[in-house]
Amino acid sequence: MSVSVDFIGNILQNKKVNSHGFFEKNKLEAFVIGLYNALFLPQRVDTEEQLQNDFEKLDKVLFDLILNVLNDDENFAREQIETFFDALPNIYNTLILDAESILEFDPATESLEEILLSYPGFFATYVYRISHQLWGQGIKTLPRIISEYAHSKTGIDIHPGAEIGKHFFIDHGTGIVIGETTIIGDHVKIYQGVTLGALNVSKDFANKKRHPNIEDNVIIYSGATILGGNTTVGKDSIIGGNVWITQNVPANSLVYNKSEIKIKDNGPLPESLTFVI
Repeated sequence: MSVSVDFIGNILQNKKVNSHGFFEKNKLEAFVIGLYNALFLPQRVDTEEQLQNDFEKLDKVLFDLILNVLNDDENFAREQIETFFDALPNIYNTLILDAESILEFDPATESLEEILLSYPGFFATYVYRISHQLWGQGIKTLPRIISEYAHSKTGIDIHPGAEIGKHFFIDHGTGIVIGETTIIGDHVKIYQGVTLGALNVSKDFANKKRHPNIEDNVIIYSGATILGGNTTVGKDSIIGGNVWITQNVPANSLVYNKSEIKIKDNGPLPESLTFVI
C-alpha cells in the first residue's frame, strides 16, 4: 500500500463532515425544493390537509439537518425549527411582494405563475430569504450550503448574511454577486453581472462592514461593480452598465460611462490604417 496508515489517520482526524455528509447535502437540497413547491407551486391535491402534511414532512427534514449541525442538541434544534416556521409567513409575504415587483416592471412576463415557475432571479431571492432567516438564528453552515445550491442552479451568488429589503427585483441575474455585509433597501432592481463586493479581501476584515449600502428605489444595470463597506448609493439613483464605483453616490444620481460614437465618412482611410492582415 503506497499511502501510509499515519496519513490516512490524519485525514480522518481532520475531517469536519460526518460520514453522511453527501446524503445530508442531498436532503438539504430536497428541503429547499420541497419548501418552494409547498409555498408557490400548484399541487394535484391542493387542500389544507395536503399542505399540512407537506409542512410536517419539511419540519422533520429540517429538524434532522439542524440536529446534524448542532451535534445532537435536540432541544435547541427544536427551538430553531419553531423559530424558522414562525417566521415563514412573513418570509412568504415578502416573497410575494418580490414576485409582484417583477410582474410590474418586467415587460417579458405576463403572469405571477410564470415568475414562480420559471424565473431564476425569483428562485435565488427565495433561497436568500430562507437562508438569511437561518443565518440570523445563528445557524451558519446550512445557510451557506443552501445559498451555494442556488448559486449552482442560477448563477446568482447572494450571501445569506446580506440584508435585503422588500420588493427586490433581479432581472436575468446570471453573474450577480452580493456580499455578506451588503445592505439593500426597498424597491431595488439589479440586473445581470452586478457585483456588490469588498475593496479588501484580507481576513483581518472578516468581522467588519466590507460591502456597500444600496438605498431605496435604486436601479443597478448590468455589469456594474460597487465596492466597499463605506460606499453608499443614495436613494432614487440609477447606476448604468459596466461602471466601477468605490465612493458614495448622492441620492437622485445618474452614473454612467460616456461612450463616443464616430461615423466614418466615405473618404479614403488614413495611411496608418491601410494595411492587410
